[in-house]
Amino acid sequence: MQEEIYDVVIVGAGIAGLSAALYTSRQRMSTLVVSKDLGGQLNLTQLIENYPAISADTGLGLASKVEAQAKKFGAKFIYGEEINGLRKEGDIFILKGLKGEYKARTVILAFGKSPRELKVPGENELKGKGVSYCAICDAAFFKDVPAAVVGEGDPGLEAVELLGKYAKPTYYISRSFQLAGEPDLVNSVLSNKNIQLFLGYRVLEIKGNSKVQGIVIENLKTKEVKELQVEGVIIEMGYVLNTEFLKGLIKLNDKGEIIVDDLARTSMEGVFAAGDITQVPYKQAVVAAADGVKAALSAYNYLRSKQGLPPVNVDWKAEKKKTVVSFRL
Repeated sequence: MQEEIYDVVIVGAGIAGLSAALYTSRQRMSTLVVSKDLGGQLNLTQLIENYPAISADTGLGLASKVEAQAKKFGAKFIYGEEINGLRKEGDIFILKGLKGEYKARTVILAFGKSPRELKVPGENELKGKGVSYCAICDAAFFKDVPAAVVGEGDPGLEAVELLGKYAKPTYYISRSFQLAGEPDLVNSVLSNKNIQLFLGYRVLEIKGNSKVQGIVIENLKTKEVKELQVEGVIIEMGYVLNTEFLKGLIKLNDKGEIIVDDLARTSMEGVFAAGDITQVPYKQAVVAAADGVKAALSAYNYLRSKQGLPPVNVDWKAEKKKTVVSFRL
């Protein structure tokens, strides 16, 4: 039996990849989504209240709804898979994963970034239960309760400055022995009497059962161990990009992010990218979703161009009939 060649393979099932899958499948493109999990970084958020038309939902809840929409239009999903290779043979892209290879006429890369973890006991078990990796997303949930930021540099300072407006008290834990960052940001943190600094400390453990109850820290010089009673821990140690396998194939910036143009096109014709994996500065779910849609429409028009057809705009009215072009060779 001949191996299926999809019109598009989407790598990643966060909000960018899911939104792309919704649009490619609705354009009648045969669509396969390959991902480690459903939701990606959305799963780290307990409650979403800043997504248009969503009054309140969990990250996984939002992801599941978009997945169901994409499946309704025929998108297929493979989970528990990680892509680590990409090559092109003729007009066909071949993506190599841990479990197998997948063939496609176009590719959308939307596997996002992974937050750098502390790798301490309790962290993995309490993700989404008080352990967060996004201050912008979750700081307000810790209003009037004790919470901590574990961070370094500007990302850590930005997180603790924000958390300091909500949590009482707010702790800042950093391995650095002094605050390093933009002067205005440093001054803002130092002037907030609600923020208590633990500089030159490392985290040993995050404690709790069904939710975070405390954090154990150690002074790097004296080895003194302290336990802080907190209900939230926001980890802002930066993000890890898994784009090594793309080097030499697709243009990346000095951070390892995929460089895209206004139409979500990468430097490799037929390969598009969206979401936190790109250089787009605003790392928010609604931005990633919109960029996923942009990548989907660009992939659709790319395939039209391969058939000598002009680009088309999307018909936004679901009930309106339109001509469907098959991309099967």
